Amino acid sequence: MTNAVIVDVVRLASGKGKPGGALSGTHPVELLAHVLRSIVERNGIDPAQVDDVIGGCVGQAGEQALNISRTAVLSAGFPDSVPATTVDRQCGSSQQAAHFAAQGVIAGAYDIVIACGVESMSRVPMGTTTIGQDASGPGIAARYPEGLVNQGISAELIAAKWKFDRDTLDAFSAQSHQRAADALSKGLFDKEIVPISVTNAAGETVTHTADETVRASTTAEGLSGLKSSFYSEKYAARFPEAQWHITPGNSSPLTDGASAALIMSEEMASKLGLTPRARFHSFAVAGDDPVFMLTAPIPATKKILAKSGLSIDDIDATRSTRRSRRCRWRGRTNSGPTRPSSTRGAAPSRSGTHSALRAPAC
Repeated sequence: MTNAVIVDVVRLASGKGKPGGALSGTHPVELLAHVLRSIVERNGIDPAQVDDVIGGCVGQAGEQALNISRTAVLSAGFPDSVPATTVDRQCGSSQQAAHFAAQGVIAGAYDIVIACGVESMSRVPMGTTTIGQDASGPGIAARYPEGLVNQGISAELIAAKWKFDRDTLDAFSAQSHQRAADALSKGLFDKEIVPISVTNAAGETVTHTADETVRASTTAEGLSGLKSSFYSEKYAARFPEAQWHITPGNSSPLTDGASAALIMSEEMASKLGLTPRARFHSFAVAGDDPVFMLTAPIPATKKILAKSGLSIDDIDATRSTRRSRRCRWRGRTNSGPTRPSSTRGAAPSRSGTHSALRAPAC
């Protein structure tokens, strides 16, 4: 079987996903085009060699509509012959793009493929894609007569069901920011972050190189004074068990950004003289109760471990976000609070979540 390997990964430093954020003045097509251009240039790849570009994007409306991945490919100066597609598995979209890319290599459909993603939450805010219409239809209304809820309510339900108190969530959040800030200060992200010229609020052209959503000064004490983000009388009446612990400080931030991963067959990497950084090992997807929605990493993790023949103790690093869900995942999978994890990303959606185990390439 053909091995799919990751040769390189690049990303933009994050920007706050609201007007005035570092990347908010830049069109999302240009954000994605910049990382696409950067990843081929620094690896000496002729763009014409790329068999496909698969991008993830949740807000496929407005400036991110009409297959933004293909638009970005053209904006990046790739040949007209390079195809691209954009996928939406909500907050797992870019990871799904990586799955499809690697699976295409393993199947023999691709030699070289780029998996990527972009989201400009400042320019295409959450909720834009529904244009004020019912996105569920009568079948969902009949199955869930009380209605589905947003991720914030789901996080509240998780915190209540598994008894995560406010202090625990705030402490976990503060630790997350501190670890991210420590990694940044040590230059651990320097290789993956590509600089981009942007126009700031004063109209000046500056180079953006530092994650804007990492708050080094964050403390649990400071977070403790923040008010609940999602409380409403309607939901308080429906979910009396909710304690309303989820705040702007212990939630995933609104973020602008873009990233790209260069994926190819192990044979092609050898032919091009490129050193693989990791090999795709196994894949799994899973769904869960759409009201709780954020619990889907638990069955996905169990599924991927069973398929791969590995245990949680074999995993050196994990990626997860929204804090109450991450606490629940660690408790259910016995991963422990000290296991390293990625410092960025977005929570999965009610449509399910997935895992890809990546082992170091030989």
